[in-house]
Amino acid sequence: MYSSKKLVVIGGGAAGFFCAVNAARLNPTLKVILLEKSSKVLSKVKVSGGGRCNVTHSCFDIPELIKRYPRGQNFLKKSFHWFNTRHTIQWFEERGVPLKTEEDGRVFPVTDDAQTIIHCLLKEADKYNVEVRIHADVKQITKVENGFELETTNHKLQTDFLCIACGGFPKSTQFDWLKQLGHSIKEPVPSLFTFNIPNNAITSLMGVSVERATVKIQSTKLTETGPLLITHWGFSGPAILKLSAWGARELAEKNYMFTIVINWLEDYNEQILRDAWISLRNQFAGQKIGNRNPFNLPNRLWLYLLEQSEINADLRWAELLAKQQNKLIQMLTAQVFQVKGKTTFKEEFVTCGGIKLFEINANTMESKIIPNLFFAGEIMDVDAVTGGFNFQNAWTTGFIAATNIAGLSAKTDTTA
Repeated sequence: MYSSKKLVVIGGGAAGFFCAVNAARLNPTLKVILLEKSSKVLSKVKVSGGGRCNVTHSCFDIPELIKRYPRGQNFLKKSFHWFNTRHTIQWFEERGVPLKTEEDGRVFPVTDDAQTIIHCLLKEADKYNVEVRIHADVKQITKVENGFELETTNHKLQTDFLCIACGGFPKSTQFDWLKQLGHSIKEPVPSLFTFNIPNNAITSLMGVSVERATVKIQSTKLTETGPLLITHWGFSGPAILKLSAWGARELAEKNYMFTIVINWLEDYNEQILRDAWISLRNQFAGQKIGNRNPFNLPNRLWLYLLEQSEINADLRWAELLAKQQNKLIQMLTAQVFQVKGKTTFKEEFVTCGGIKLFEINANTMESKIIPNLFFAGEIMDVDAVTGGFNFQNAWTTGFIAATNIAGLSAKTDTTA
């Protein structure tokens, strides 16, 4: 039997679903309605990790964990004490979803199928009578005496508690309905995007990847080392995506026109390679340079770098001219590219920006401006690098909001 108390959750993504199912579980007398404006729920969960769902990351130390968040570190430092990676893994495993940790620390369901996570959340929603409404786009929220009145595409409804978990928006005007409640917005800009290198020969190597490359953005302090993928439009992979996250605002100010320098070699910088060059040259003196790549680079990339250095692949190591040698060393350790634009990383769009964090209680997710209004997930000015960290933010903030809403609604039931 339901009490008169009602919670409406706006947003059918990870944060919204986690808030809804946990609030309903923790207070079974609370009527919970989840509103999703599109035709399907948990769409990001479905595409995450190439359809496998990168649930979280096996980083269990909070000071280390918060370093993966370009925005929201101090906020999450408090929040993660209430619900963190360990809690996430335990929550899913208690519901029959065993998880596994891969070498890079990413955590996936053992099934390698995102549908496993979706099925678990839908099952919880059904178990605790969460009402899910699709095609329910919220147009306006009005604070009324005993809660909130919501106007959607189809009808109006009233609620005692409200949790906004509808993800990020790419344009500040899309936050207007929230600004009307008195909250302020940190201007949204894209995060997690790939770099476009138009009309450059490197793109002919699409599909080639390097395990450990270092990428630096000139005229900034931004630098990252990690896997790098060459695509038909430019560069992608974890090293690039991390740079895009940490540099989200700075790169937006540059209108995504900037210069990067790539060191293709994990174990060398320019000076170390120069010092080692005589030994390498003597070691492979009689061999054709095209056939002898001492750096374990992909062969296509090695031949490309030789071509860019104006070196014939049939030339023997001992025959290299000083000019060619210098050019190749520079290409290997400090190749320069002009970035002209960006491309959103698959369907996993992430926004830097949102509700300003000083207006939200990090221990409860409740608005400091309006009582009984809560936030969860990417609608807040919190975002992370890839690897399961954005989902961990969703689970954490959704759970904390649910816990506090359940507690408040139970108290009001008792005092009513």
